[in-house]
Amino acid sequence: MPSEFAFPEGFVWGAATAAPQIEGAAALDGKGDSVWDVFCREPGRVYGGHTPEKACDFYHRWPDDVAMMRAAGLPAFRLSIAWPRVMPEGTGCINEAGLAFYDRLIDGLLEAGIRPYITLFHWDLPEVLQERDGWANRDMAGWFADYAAEVTAKLGDRVKDWITFNEPQIFLGFGHRAGIHAPGLKLSEADVLRCAHHVNLAHGRAVGAIRSQVKDAKIGMAQVANVGIPADPDDPGSVEAARHVTLEPEWTGDASMFLGSCWWSQPMYRGCYPESLAARHPRFLETVVKAGDFAEISRPVDFHGFNYYFGRRIAADGSVVKAPPGEPRTAFGWPLHAEGMYWAARFYHEAWGLPLYVFENGLSSMDWVDVGGRVPDTMRIDFLTRYLRELHRAIADGADVRGWFHWSWMDNFEWADGYKERFGLVHVDYESRKRTPKDSLAWLSEVIRRNGGNL
Repeated sequence: MPSEFAFPEGFVWGAATAAPQIEGAAALDGKGDSVWDVFCREPGRVYGGHTPEKACDFYHRWPDDVAMMRAAGLPAFRLSIAWPRVMPEGTGCINEAGLAFYDRLIDGLLEAGIRPYITLFHWDLPEVLQERDGWANRDMAGWFADYAAEVTAKLGDRVKDWITFNEPQIFLGFGHRAGIHAPGLKLSEADVLRCAHHVNLAHGRAVGAIRSQVKDAKIGMAQVANVGIPADPDDPGSVEAARHVTLEPEWTGDASMFLGSCWWSQPMYRGCYPESLAARHPRFLETVVKAGDFAEISRPVDFHGFNYYFGRRIAADGSVVKAPPGEPRTAFGWPLHAEGMYWAARFYHEAWGLPLYVFENGLSSMDWVDVGGRVPDTMRIDFLTRYLRELHRAIADGADVRGWFHWSWMDNFEWADGYKERFGLVHVDYESRKRTPKDSLAWLSEVIRRNGGNL
C-alpha cells in the first residue's frame, strides 16, 4: 500500500554544511583570512574562545565523510565554497591549491553517487575585502560576480545546482547591525540597507556569471524563513496577518527587521523594494540604487530556497501570540514550531510561484556518545518527523517543494556559539575529530530509502 507520507517521485533528500563550520585548515595551502577568522581572535566574541581553525577537519577527512554519506544513502550534499580559500585577496589571482580541493571533493561526491549543491557565499568574506568596506562598498557586486565566474568555470561542468547567498538576513542583521556575528559592526539602519542592496546586486550579477559558464544551471538563494504562523488557522484574518508578517517589512529599527525575506525576495522577483522603504528613507532609491540595478537583481532564477527552524504565532490583529508555559524548546532554546514548515511553503508558493527547496532544517540537541558507543538522539527523530509531515502536508495542498536538506550533516562550529551546539546527524569529538553516526542518521537513511514512507 502507498504510504500516507510518501513524497513526490524525484524529491531531493540531502544534508547541508558550510565551509567555515567544518573545513578547518584555516591557514593551509594558501587560504586567506575570512572575517570569521579575525572575529574569533577578538576576546569575548565567541563562546569559550572557540575558533574554526580546525573545526571538523573536513579539509583532510572528507573522503571518509563522503564514504559515510554513501553508506547512509544520502542522495545530495549541500556545501559552500570558502571565498578566501579560492581567492585569498578577494579579487584577482586564483589560489589553485584551494580550488583543487573543491575539484577533488566534487569528483569524490559524484563517484559516490551524491549530487552536490554549492553555496557560493556562506558568510566567510575575505578579510581583505572587509578592509575595503566590505558590503558597504558597491564594488563588492563586481568582485563577487568575478569570484562566481571563476568557481563555476572550474566546477560547472559537473555541478548544476547553485545557491548564491546563504541567509543574507543573518550576516547583515547580526553581523552589521547587532554586531554579534562577524564582522562585528553596528551600522545604522540606512547603512545596513545600503549593504543589502549591494548583496542583491551581487546576487544578480552572479546569476549572470553562472549562466554564462553553466548553460543548464539551476540557481537561487537560501533565505531565512521568518514565518508568521496563524494562531488560528481556521480564521482568515489570522492567516492573512501571518502572511503579511512573512512577506512584508517590519520596521523594528533593530537587527530583527532584516530577518524578513522582503529585502531580497521583492527585488529578486518583483524588481523593486517594498513601498514603505521610500517613506522611511526618502533618498535611498536616488542615492543607493542606480539605473539598471533592478534589471540585474531580478534576473530570472530557478527556485526559492529557504531555511526553516521556527516561526512566530500571529493573531488576526497582527500581534505575536505569547508562547505558552512549558513550550517545547531545543537545546539552543528555539521553540518547536513544526506547523510553520507548512505555512512557509504555502506562503512562498503562493507569493512567488517558484519551485521551493528547504535548504536547512534541524535542531541542536543534547547529544553525546553513550556508554554503549551510540548517540541515541530520539528527540531529533521526533522533531524531524513532525517537520517533514508538515512539509508533506504543504506539498499535498499544492506547494511545489522539490527538496529538503537536513542541517547539518555533522556537528560543527556554530558561529558565535562555538562548539556548544550540536546540529549534526554525525557526532564529532572535537579533540580526536572522531565521527560517530547518531541514531537519527540511520532513521533518515530509511526515510530516504522509502521516500518518506516511514514517517
